[in-house]
Amino acid sequence: MTNRGGPVTELLRMKGVVFTEFMDMVAERYGYETLDEVLAGAKLPHNGAYTAVGTYPHTEIVALVVSLSSKVGSPPDALVRAFGRHLFGRFAELYPVFFQDVPDALTFLERVDSVIHVEVRKLYPDAELPRFQASRRADGGLNLLYLSSRHFADLAEGLIEGCAEHFKQPLMVQRRNQPVADGSAGSAVMFHVSPASGVAASPDRVAA
Repeated sequence: MTNRGGPVTELLRMKGVVFTEFMDMVAERYGYETLDEVLAGAKLPHNGAYTAVGTYPHTEIVALVVSLSSKVGSPPDALVRAFGRHLFGRFAELYPVFFQDVPDALTFLERVDSVIHVEVRKLYPDAELPRFQASRRADGGLNLLYLSSRHFADLAEGLIEGCAEHFKQPLMVQRRNQPVADGSAGSAVMFHVSPASGVAASPDRVAA
């Protein structure tokens, strides 16, 4: 997870549901006492009083992750990936209709931008969502280009891992940073996603 700070990132906003789900994950995994300590350590202007439909600065979720990392001793990027897996699981619980007639994980990931995000915008019209440009490869895998004004590719990777867990389909995920336009404060990351069976050993992760 990278946070470059500055006036551009200060203006980026995230829906409150992201914050409330993050706090739920912390409480479930580490307990409410740890959650209280994380909130205190983050030094938030409103002491963590988020509502799911509210909109808040992206820098506040970064502060929460850094505070949790300091408390539990896990790297921030690993915590953000874990949150992505948690978030996907909650998404599947709350919106099962999005999973109807979807046969596998790659098909779901292929539809994120063209179908899933369209429906999410109906629920949260002012949500600032990342873009995912998907293209199938000849070997049956999927190239998924993540484009975002935030530097939150670790969350996207965790969501991919959560998708693999939901469909019980092990996936090999290879991640490569891509160049962005000059002066852009955003990020571009290419995820090469393949069925894990029969894939040669790689330094990249396998999502179970």
